[in-house]
Amino acid sequence: MIFPTTVAAIATPYGRGGIATIRISGSDAIAIADCVFATKSGKKLSEIPQNRVVYGNILSGNEIIDDGMAAIFRAPHSYTGEDTVEISCHGGILITETVLSAILTAGATQAGPGEFTKRAFINGKLTLTEAEAVIDLIDAETDDQMKLARQHTSGVLSRELSSLYDALLSLVSQAYVFADYPDEDLTDLSPKEIRQELLEIRERIDNLLNTYTAGHAIADGIYTVVAGKPNTGKSSLMNALLGRERAIVSGIAGTTRDYLEEKATVGKIRLTLVDTAGIHTSEDEVEKIGITRSVSALEKAELILAVFDASIPCSDEDLAFIEKIERLKVPKLAILNKNDMDTDESASYLSHLHGYHAILPLSAKTQDGIATLKNEIEGLFISGEIDYSQQAILSNTRQKSTLQRARTALDHAITALESGFTQDVAGLDIENAMSALGDVDGRQVTGDIVDSIFHRFCIGK
Repeated sequence: MIFPTTVAAIATPYGRGGIATIRISGSDAIAIADCVFATKSGKKLSEIPQNRVVYGNILSGNEIIDDGMAAIFRAPHSYTGEDTVEISCHGGILITETVLSAILTAGATQAGPGEFTKRAFINGKLTLTEAEAVIDLIDAETDDQMKLARQHTSGVLSRELSSLYDALLSLVSQAYVFADYPDEDLTDLSPKEIRQELLEIRERIDNLLNTYTAGHAIADGIYTVVAGKPNTGKSSLMNALLGRERAIVSGIAGTTRDYLEEKATVGKIRLTLVDTAGIHTSEDEVEKIGITRSVSALEKAELILAVFDASIPCSDEDLAFIEKIERLKVPKLAILNKNDMDTDESASYLSHLHGYHAILPLSAKTQDGIATLKNEIEGLFISGEIDYSQQAILSNTRQKSTLQRARTALDHAITALESGFTQDVAGLDIENAMSALGDVDGRQVTGDIVDSIFHRFCIGK
């Protein structure tokens, strides 16, 4: 696709550094670069072979503003699939902005967030899952986030999706041969055989869907709410999981009056940890607001760490809290905190704690039991080792929900064949499954979805 504009942006982090790179991409990229870059050899950039780096002066009008390097990539052999020039200058803030300004004055347009990668996707250089992985790779904060993003940029997931799509394409072709020539017996597969193949494809989709829990936990993180009545040690527990003093801790009930949100790494996964105000009945207006926000956080939780003070007997406030979270259909871990104290009232809680994945005695203060808690949390979302080189893994809700549409369509196709309908009737549902698979990897996807994905990107990538 030929875009009407040539875009440019600073592609390196903003600030002071050794070098900075300004990327230009589009049909006029080389002509625009010729206006601002004079090679030491005297040749124009348009005369330089592709995939070459040359040294020269960077110009603003007739004034030399810096010296640097220019790398030339000609379409389609570039990141975006378009003619691309990358000019590297010294990495000061002012000089970098001056170079970019000269390029924009020469005819380029300021690139938006993710515009270079968006052009790469539209020009067929990347699939949508590979493009999504680029920003995940940039944003990675853990080794496993980096490995998962790298897996997607290398095409492991894209290849599995393409294989599923091609398998369905073969089946739908067989179905429509029957529809066009019902009396000629030209199809190689009977309805029974098509059904069997659809069952096998559905199983592959199920296997892929089953990877979402781990993929989401690694890539996006789990929204984890630390909750309970006041003064159970919620803030101490959050600090213990973070490995640093972040939440204010005191022996005064109600110290936390609003929720506090921080990121924590637990094994392979990331947690968005939310320390909440103690949930109880209060007449204090400010405290009431904090409690309302705590309840709202619980409604969004993907994991609840329910904290109880096991040094005192289970109270009516504890029971009210237990009842409040009982209806929430998310994993819950019961934390019987303060087991470092001389008194132990753990037994008074056990008969009331039902439906929890585990009940864990610990001391947030001494950190006794924190390692066990971390292992329990990781085990909820990841079991065993992950082979990032071979195992295709879903990592975001868009991929999951779209693949679920494909599975539903296959259910309908299988049901149609089991009900005695001919192959062509099932073919309509197989086409719907192919359409959903196409949406996952961007074979066919709406502009709004594309825009929402690339809006996450930084400018310059």
